[in-house]
Amino acid sequence: MANICVCARFRPAISKEDGEALCIARSDSRSFTLEDEKDEQHMFSFDKVFYEDSEQADVYEFLARPIVRDAVEAINGTIITYGQTGAGKTYTMEGANIMETDNHKKGLLPRVVDELFEAINSCGETAAYKINLSMVEIYMEKVRDLLDLSKDNIQIKEHKGHAIVLCGVTEILISNVEEALKFLSSGIANRAVGETQMNKASSRSHCIYILTVQKEMEKEKRVSTGKLVLVDLAGSEKAEKTGAEGRVLEEAKTINKSLSALGNVINALTSGKANHIPFRDSKLTRILQDALGGSSQTALLCCCSPGLCHFSESLSTLRFGARAKHIKASSRIGWKEEMHDKKQEILSENDVKLKVLDLRERILKKLREKLDAETVKLIGEEFVVDGLLCEEVDSSHEEGGILCHIKSETIASWKEATNKLVKTIAELGGENHMLKKVYELMKVEYEKMMHENERMKMEYEKMMHVTKRLQANLRKTDARYSVLVRGFWFLASTCIFLILAYWLSF
Repeated sequence: MANICVCARFRPAISKEDGEALCIARSDSRSFTLEDEKDEQHMFSFDKVFYEDSEQADVYEFLARPIVRDAVEAINGTIITYGQTGAGKTYTMEGANIMETDNHKKGLLPRVVDELFEAINSCGETAAYKINLSMVEIYMEKVRDLLDLSKDNIQIKEHKGHAIVLCGVTEILISNVEEALKFLSSGIANRAVGETQMNKASSRSHCIYILTVQKEMEKEKRVSTGKLVLVDLAGSEKAEKTGAEGRVLEEAKTINKSLSALGNVINALTSGKANHIPFRDSKLTRILQDALGGSSQTALLCCCSPGLCHFSESLSTLRFGARAKHIKASSRIGWKEEMHDKKQEILSENDVKLKVLDLRERILKKLREKLDAETVKLIGEEFVVDGLLCEEVDSSHEEGGILCHIKSETIASWKEATNKLVKTIAELGGENHMLKKVYELMKVEYEKMMHENERMKMEYEKMMHVTKRLQANLRKTDARYSVLVRGFWFLASTCIFLILAYWLSF
């Protein structure tokens, strides 16, 4: 297994950055040093570094061309552009315009299309090729079909042996370069964009281009399929730099959240300690599961801004690329099928499919008798995810649909899972019984506390009654004391008056 290919690209400085200090110091074509305003240095090495004076063709030849050539030979490949907003990701992917004729400005996408048809035409008549195009964007955590805007919430499914599938996504058969560019231009026009202080046409979604190459060898009576996926990620943003507010700010939060989920997946894949890879934490990581999970040739281009004012964002981007470089990838040839007796195989497999679906319904029906509907639904979904049972997929997705396969080991796996489920239910039943006892004890204690509370309430009322009586007695005593005092003073005054009268008489 080889590591994924990781490259870095620095765009030229734009007009508002003229005269500003740069944060990069070149070493060679594979390494450089990033320096901040405090002269703190960070050294990085990648498979290739494209500096400000690099050409679009240079990026394509090194990063994309080998993957495109292998896709024609039924080897899956993925190309991803990553970086902060305004770092040149979309320009690298699409060029100045998808219909651009200037070879210096053409992006990866039109060059990929040219290369695919050039490779197909060079094969002569030894094989028949078909190329299908799909385009989707992940906007506000919803997968939208850019070739059919009525499909604004496409579901992502995982099928054992067939990897990640976008259910019901539009697939257009393209027969030449001009037709492909026309559909690409139409899809790009439907992509969500917005204006920020850092980018007048900032991508507000992650855009994913899927080119499926089907190769039919008549002599060998086999069909092979290679899938080429190009991913233009929306850029990470800081609100204080972009000036985003309202709807644009909410979009930025969703973008940053999905990029954070992507970072968590990269960390889990490269740490060597994680037992679980969180591919399901976002739609983006779910779709990129094949690319990052080791079943596809993958190339990552880290796009950076050269200005010192963007140092922290560039450092974060490059650290992401340095971690991603440790991911192991093992490309594999796309699934093949025999052409002879194809009808008979499809019929027999469809019979098996119907039996499996019937088996699933009978199992879930029995579970419904003892469990609630939500639990049964979750169990059904887990069966599908684990490949124990397959669910129906719209036959329009691929010619003939995705057929389910049942093997003896699959049945054994299902039985084992069922036994585990029964054991888990029994354990939960025991826990439920214990909780019930605890509840009863707590109920008794609660009743005792309520009884004690009533008793204390009665005692309190008695004390209040006694207090009132004492207060009344005190008021009466105060009144009597006041009368006695007044009488005493009256008597004293009279005595004094009589004494004085007596002395005056002499």
